Amino acid sequence: MTSDYYAVLGVPRDATPEQIKKAYRKLARELHPDVAGESPEAEERFKDVSQAYDVLGNPEKRRMYDLGGDPSSSGGGAGAGFGFQDIFETFFGAATGSQRGPVPRARRGEDALVRLGVDLSEAVFGARRDVAVDTYVVCPTCTGTCCRPGTSAQSCTACNGRGQVQRVTRSLIGPVVTNRPCPVCHGFGTVIPDPCPECSGEGRVRTRRTLSVDVPAGVETGTRIRLSGQGDVGPAGGPAADVYLEVRERRHDVFTREGDDLHATLPVPMTAAALGTVLTLDTLDGPQEVDLRPGTQPDQVITLRGLGAGRLRAGGRGDLHVHVEVQVPAPADEQQAALLRQLAQLRGEERPEARLSQTGVFAKLRDKFTGR
Repeated sequence: MTSDYYAVLGVPRDATPEQIKKAYRKLARELHPDVAGESPEAEERFKDVSQAYDVLGNPEKRRMYDLGGDPSSSGGGAGAGFGFQDIFETFFGAATGSQRGPVPRARRGEDALVRLGVDLSEAVFGARRDVAVDTYVVCPTCTGTCCRPGTSAQSCTACNGRGQVQRVTRSLIGPVVTNRPCPVCHGFGTVIPDPCPECSGEGRVRTRRTLSVDVPAGVETGTRIRLSGQGDVGPAGGPAADVYLEVRERRHDVFTREGDDLHATLPVPMTAAALGTVLTLDTLDGPQEVDLRPGTQPDQVITLRGLGAGRLRAGGRGDLHVHVEVQVPAPADEQQAALLRQLAQLRGEERPEARLSQTGVFAKLRDKFTGR
């Protein structure tokens, strides 16, 4: 045996495992070739320190050493393959992030995104729709085993089913062992000698399916509806992913939408706006009567409560805002012109005074952009 291992590490014979590890870490840092450089003395000392820790850091080898036995006879010592992996685990603990053992062949599938066009009425009230999606499903022939019926996967002989192969290289600090995925089985630990002819050994096939979807009231462009477990089945029959339906709301010929509210323009004759009347509107909820009061002005807004879009998460509905557009006709004949002149005389408007004001369309645009 070599000299006193306790003296090599500079610890007493009754040192605790933690004291031994701490001493070794300190010396290994000082003597490592990356720190000490290419020094023959440091290299030899590093080997001695590594050999001493290989014995004293192992409870059984330490017990044998304390009893006067030769720990190297049971595989100890620096020549037994104490390499970079052992040093790494000594400094940083077990390599929990490294790949251990074969990886599972079955994996989760990928999520799918499908565009869903909806009419305004469907967005307002909700609807039930049938949607066609192209996704992977479990192969009906091999049921996800990836093998031709009657056959099965075989353990990889290149890695003995471990999914990894070791590579040993020589270095200044001794043998360095690295683990890599097996190039034959690609890390799965098994090989498929006779793949399924329908899915080519993937365990899944692509097909078109029709899904029935409940479109909730209040959806709008950009809303995503999640269909859990309806996406692609993973390789080897792995868990299915999700389908996301992204809503695209189609434009309506009459109504426009702003959030939960609907807007529409109502053209009315000048006489109806002046005298007042009751009009019947065709809304998404059916015919609705609107009371047009005498003297209704252009751009006046009539609000019909609760006739807007459904609220997606809050419940209830928004409102329908009807914007009045007063139509001013040109006289069709002399009789109409005479009546208008008579009305102007009665109202004293034959020669109206021209006065500019800050009301009207431009003032409203200004207030909108200035926040007044």
